[in-house]
Amino acid sequence: MLARLSTENLARAAAERPRRTLLIWGVLLVASVVIVANLLSSATTVEETLTNDPDSKIAVDLLEERISPTRLDEIAIFRSDTLTVDDPEFRAAVETFTAQARSLGPEIINAESGELEIVNYYETGDENLVSEDRDTTLVPLTLAGDFQEANDNVLPVLELAEDISARSDVEVLLGGPASIGTDFKEVAENDLMTGEMIGIGIALLILVLVFRAAGSAWIPIVMAVSSIIVAIAVVALVGQVYKFSFFVTNLITMIGLAVGIDYSLFIVARFREERSRGLEKVDAIARSGATASRAVVFSGATVVFALLGMVIVPSSVFFSIGIGAVLVTLISVAAALTALPAILSIMGDRVNSWKLPFMPASDGTHENSNGGFWNTVTKVVMGHPWASLLVAAGILVAMTIPYFSINTGASGIESLPDGSSSRQAFDILTGEFPTMVGGVTAAEIVIDGNVNSPEIAAGIQRLQASLEDHEIFGASSYEVSEDGSLGHLKVVMPVDGTSEAATDAITELREVYIPAAGIPASVYVGGQPAINRDFFDLAAKWTPIVITFVLALSFVLLLIVFRSIIVPIKAIILNLLSVGAAFGLLVLVFQKGFGNDILGLTQVETIEAWLPVFLFSILFGLSMDYEVFLLSRIRERYDQTKQNLDSVAFGLRSTGGIITGAALIMVAVFGGFALGDLVMMQQMGFGLGVAILVDATLIRTILVPATMRLLGDRNWYFPSFLEWLPDLRVDGDAGELEKQGAGPGTASPLLTPATAAEVAGD
Repeated sequence: MLARLSTENLARAAAERPRRTLLIWGVLLVASVVIVANLLSSATTVEETLTNDPDSKIAVDLLEERISPTRLDEIAIFRSDTLTVDDPEFRAAVETFTAQARSLGPEIINAESGELEIVNYYETGDENLVSEDRDTTLVPLTLAGDFQEANDNVLPVLELAEDISARSDVEVLLGGPASIGTDFKEVAENDLMTGEMIGIGIALLILVLVFRAAGSAWIPIVMAVSSIIVAIAVVALVGQVYKFSFFVTNLITMIGLAVGIDYSLFIVARFREERSRGLEKVDAIARSGATASRAVVFSGATVVFALLGMVIVPSSVFFSIGIGAVLVTLISVAAALTALPAILSIMGDRVNSWKLPFMPASDGTHENSNGGFWNTVTKVVMGHPWASLLVAAGILVAMTIPYFSINTGASGIESLPDGSSSRQAFDILTGEFPTMVGGVTAAEIVIDGNVNSPEIAAGIQRLQASLEDHEIFGASSYEVSEDGSLGHLKVVMPVDGTSEAATDAITELREVYIPAAGIPASVYVGGQPAINRDFFDLAAKWTPIVITFVLALSFVLLLIVFRSIIVPIKAIILNLLSVGAAFGLLVLVFQKGFGNDILGLTQVETIEAWLPVFLFSILFGLSMDYEVFLLSRIRERYDQTKQNLDSVAFGLRSTGGIITGAALIMVAVFGGFALGDLVMMQQMGFGLGVAILVDATLIRTILVPATMRLLGDRNWYFPSFLEWLPDLRVDGDAGELEKQGAGPGTASPLLTPATAAEVAGD
């Protein structure tokens, strides 16, 4: 059954009917473009929710059910370097903004109180809305709609603020959850777009160098972009039922470029190799399908299994990016198995066209390679396995050490560029209007019970009194639902809601102040700082669960694919080393500031709380990518020759250049994100980039072959009680290899008698 459904048969079928295959993909791409253009905007949201019902979510739900729907308050800040609020031009700017904002109507500005909720100093005479030097005034307003609608409704208000700023000497800034979210989204999208453009450009250059010809360098790029478009279309369709985080499209693009290019690179390289051995075009495509394409399937499976680790985390953001990454990986595999063979069939030997004149040609067979960089590396590693193992492992352990001092959190508003509107607005509010920051940051304390009873009322009063002297908590306001079943105590927190001070204060509020107040009712704490606290706790709780889940699935898959119990154990240990090294370098550069100025990166006090789970899932999957490609080539050779030493040497030198090229492409794609303005993008890009680089060099090039050389035939130990498991390994055709002069019992040309004696005696 497996033979009839084999990757070889898929490749041959596509190669024999290339135009029909590409027509199907063409129709799918056109349909995907139409779907994305019409449905994507309604499929994503900026709202982030935790699905495990923490305190903060319960508080929000209770407020919406019994008092009023969640409303997003914004504060328009008017300031001038030349005018004061007493000047007519300043007043005209404020009143024009207020009038035009009101003209937007109740669809944009909230009107539940009966009037549009926007006021200014000139209407109220409230001096609290004016700074001491009278060059700044505030215009509080409330946006209409729920969280998602308010984030859309803030856009015309932002346009109005920009228009007033452009037409007068008064600058208008907006500060609040919606405007902050808009700035984060815009800066993140710009950072990711920059990273993607840099990554594609460098990837194309690396592909030309790897193939030593420009004729085939475009193929992996086209394959990756096509897979990305189809994956985003699927998200747009599914998003009509379940909303995805807006970040999903960027994550799909990032992962799609990485895996889409890699999968195509390995298959095209194998096709060129088989053609160099003399196989006819369709036979070469089929042979590539039986080997490289089969490895792509198992590689994609390991990536999917690792990415599923994010899906199990009870967070809408993790679920969204996990599903998005899984989709683009599966579609990239499907494209590599069908569309790519069709392209190769049409291209034929033109994949070798436009050869680089300054680089030596390669026959691609690796059978008679007695020189070159990878041959030298192979000789050194195989000849001195213990030294290679100790040096490489020692370096990785040293890199990992800083990880044990990691401090997770969030960089928050302060991570926005200095020139962003909401960043400037928040700085002004915290510096000159600390009592007004409640419109941006506040603790929402919800009391569920008969709040009019003397016992509960007294407890609430005790809580308010105890918070008055707290250095973080400021002024408070209190309201009661119409039926008296719910109390809402809102306490201003004049700090960044993502800061360590804010989240620590929430913990203190929950664990110290509320219990001490002795309120005989259920009390929940909501608000942005509480949401952040709950998210940090969720990330810390689920990180070990995700790691265990991913390791277990990866072990089972590798066990089945390579028919060995040693290979998956060793692979997991080595991949943990590479991930640990990446985490350690992340802490060393960003948290401790070692070399961050040289690299142009920002030193901060914390590593983003979502990064450990995110990076582990993606890095483990992508690291296993290279593990599968290298080991599948080794296993293929071992099944044909039954010589472990020859198989490891052959696998290393035949995949070393391709794996390194693929890794450099990933480093280029991920490294481009580290050039962005947001600290979270810098940390993500740097972490992914250095991990892939470490994995493709120290792990795949040194540790894997060194450990396999030392373990010998024990690498392929498979207990008899596991024989019932299906045999899905990447098998080579022994008869085919014998025709090429490397059948069973044939020593590798790399290992000359002198070299073989040296290695054997090591």
